[in-house]
Amino acid sequence: MAEIKIEKKKPLWPWIVAILLIAAVAYYVFIQDDGTNNNMRVETENAIGTDTIAK
Repeated sequence: MAEIKIEKKKPLWPWIVAILLIAAVAYYVFIQDDGTNNNMRVETENAIGTDTIAK
């Protein structure tokens, strides 16, 4: 009789964890906005706008 070699499947969960970690890092770096840039831009626009109106 011929010998049948059976290979065990490699676990899938390490790949899922790795993808989730990469997605979390990408979210933190690229998508998350702490709001400092928007607040500074609005304050600058307001300061310039009120100075030109007051003169």
